[in-house]
Amino acid sequence: MDNEILELYEQVKDKLTIEEFQAKINDISKENEDLGFVDDYYAAEQVVNNIIGASKDDQKSNGEILNIGDLEPGSQAAIVGRIMSISNPKSFKTRKGKSGQVCNMELKDSTGEIRVVLWTENIKLLKNFKEGNIVKITDVDIKEGFRGDNEANLRPRSTITHFKEADLSKFPEYEEKITDIEDLVPETKANIIARIVRIPTPRTYEKNGKEGKVTSLELKDATGEISYTLWNKNVDLIDELGLDAGDSVKILGAQVRERNGELSLTHWDGRIIKGDFDVPEFTQEFIKIGDITEQNNIAIKGVISKLQDIRTFTRKSDGSEGKLRNFDVSDDTGSIRTTIWGNDTDILLTKGDIVKIIGADARFDDYTDSGYSLNTNFNTQLSINPENLSDEELDIFDEIKQKVSQIKRLSEVEEFDEDGIEVDVIGRMFAIGEINEFQRDDGSVGYARSAKFSDGEGRVGLTFWDQKAKQEYKTGGAYKIENAKVRLGMYEVELNIGGSARVIELPEDSDQARFLPSFKTIETMLYSHKSIADVEEDDEGIIVTGRIIESSDVREFDRTDGSKGHVKSLEIADNSGSINVTLWNENAKKEWNVGDAIKFQDPQISFRNDSLEINVSRSTSILEPDESEIDDLPTYDELKESIYVPKTIEALEDDDRNVRITGTLKEVFGNKILITKCPSCGNTVDQSSDDFVCSFCGEPIDEPRYLLMVPVRLEDDTGEISITFFDNLAEELLDMKKEDIINLTDNGSDLGPMEGRIDDLNGLTVEVITNVSFDDYNEEIRLNPKRILSKYY
Repeated sequence: MDNEILELYEQVKDKLTIEEFQAKINDISKENEDLGFVDDYYAAEQVVNNIIGASKDDQKSNGEILNIGDLEPGSQAAIVGRIMSISNPKSFKTRKGKSGQVCNMELKDSTGEIRVVLWTENIKLLKNFKEGNIVKITDVDIKEGFRGDNEANLRPRSTITHFKEADLSKFPEYEEKITDIEDLVPETKANIIARIVRIPTPRTYEKNGKEGKVTSLELKDATGEISYTLWNKNVDLIDELGLDAGDSVKILGAQVRERNGELSLTHWDGRIIKGDFDVPEFTQEFIKIGDITEQNNIAIKGVISKLQDIRTFTRKSDGSEGKLRNFDVSDDTGSIRTTIWGNDTDILLTKGDIVKIIGADARFDDYTDSGYSLNTNFNTQLSINPENLSDEELDIFDEIKQKVSQIKRLSEVEEFDEDGIEVDVIGRMFAIGEINEFQRDDGSVGYARSAKFSDGEGRVGLTFWDQKAKQEYKTGGAYKIENAKVRLGMYEVELNIGGSARVIELPEDSDQARFLPSFKTIETMLYSHKSIADVEEDDEGIIVTGRIIESSDVREFDRTDGSKGHVKSLEIADNSGSINVTLWNENAKKEWNVGDAIKFQDPQISFRNDSLEINVSRSTSILEPDESEIDDLPTYDELKESIYVPKTIEALEDDDRNVRITGTLKEVFGNKILITKCPSCGNTVDQSSDDFVCSFCGEPIDEPRYLLMVPVRLEDDTGEISITFFDNLAEELLDMKKEDIINLTDNGSDLGPMEGRIDDLNGLTVEVITNVSFDDYNEEIRLNPKRILSKYY
């Protein structure tokens, strides 16, 4: 608490403790936190005044009327003057999110003028006053304003009264002169009465790192037209005053500007008054869409019959980003494609909305059915579902809305026999494939993605193109698709989802989604669940659920077109058995953990390496099983016991999978543990020199790829069998990384440094998970290990 506040406390110390005094200061500060001039000293003054009344100095300053020209910053005073102008209140928010209002008055007497600032609590006092009144305002703070001149700030307890005993000779006359638009003079203030012709959508701009907004109303009186620009907070007056095209307004204190020989008005500290003023009526002429030719500044009404998503583009002039949106507007005479730009794209539009567009330009367009398209500009007014439509217009528009809002059932779409028809459909996404990148004939890169779509009654294939292909979609999610184009596929009707289509995710509690069957219900209708043991080659329309029991590292490979691909292997198991899974590209790069439950919807089943395996194709969805499906799966520990069956060597059969074998290593064949591979084709090559060419593919080899392998014999009490450990398992067996072995052995040419470590493997007991295969060359079975569970001497 500073000394000035302590001096105030001295006046009330016999009535309040210092703690009580501070608490009351805090209360007043909190009550008036939205007012910029309220500080702790002001709050302390209020506490003192509330208890003992104003001090003698305050009584003098608030009772004595000072000339405006004699006011000094830092003083408190009562002032009298004639109201020369009153601004519209402006809304604001404090840093704490509370709302308030502020407005200004201009007071004048014969000695000067001053700007008076009224805050939220004072503004209600203005209802009894207008320009020209002589008023007395008590209890104001005189401060230095932002323009360097004096400024009077009202306090919460300030009063405004009509000053009836005023000596009129001490105050300037007020004349509310109304100027015709044709008589406006540049660089002056003027009052006008006019009718609003149109109100364009506010535009945003950036200046000094801050974002602002601006719009220019088009005004008309009997003598001419002029634009009236509102900036930033003043733009809010459109909504606050309920302004609309056709309203008559009185504008006081507008600034007249001239630019490029053309006059315009700017709103600053003036006031807009909406009322029934004597100004000629203005009737906007609307043109029927079927009568449109190439012309400017036209107005139409109609129904949005087709709506596209917002698109962004880069301007060639400065590299900045712009936005546009296309939609079709229809009336009873035709349709026209309309393009809106910039901030207009932020207006919420829905197919079936009635739209009123004033001030657009029509141009020839060879790419539209009507031969014309409509372009909006900065001065265009766009109104959605406007009021004051005639009964005849409402009847016409309602009929159009019924047509454009029709949703086709997928069972109907399945029966279509013509390409190119545009439809709107609702359903759930299924079997969402990966994004496929391709090159068009013109060299540009395109993207495609397939999916299945069902509403419970029918099912169609979807193909998403380019930006639509890159979007994320939820398997089982409810969606509305507008402007989808029918394409007759070889086996079923498909829908193309291109640039003009819209894909709208529907909330599950929405009216449209509520009538769709659940994801589980549709899934049961479309697919059959199969256990792993029942899976057959070339199965279609099935779901396989299991738990991951093996997961390999991602392997990168070169495609024929030079791009990089990725592949990964999983092994999943259920109560009935296990099966390998091959994942490609983005699916291969995802994180899959051993023990996780996983579900494959519509996988491809193929026969490879003497066993069936799951291939994840573009139409396959990889999902997380629901709780009931997870409950039907054994736990990972239970699967280990049932899948990894312990066996002796003697009991092995050539089609055994995932058996658990324990034995001792003998006869370690370590004379060549590094095999040189061609990095292009993968064939084994003989590295006889530093510079050689693969004899199989003919590619020169700068840096070969190495395969690490340790072939041994495994022995238990019942017999022995061949087993070879490759790469990761060989590294684990030797307790060394392949890169270190390559460096230590001079790229495999000198195994001397490794001989001792290889010899030490003899007598090592290992427990492994392995598959069994038949070696046609040696006519015996052998082991293909997958995991080392333990090793010990």
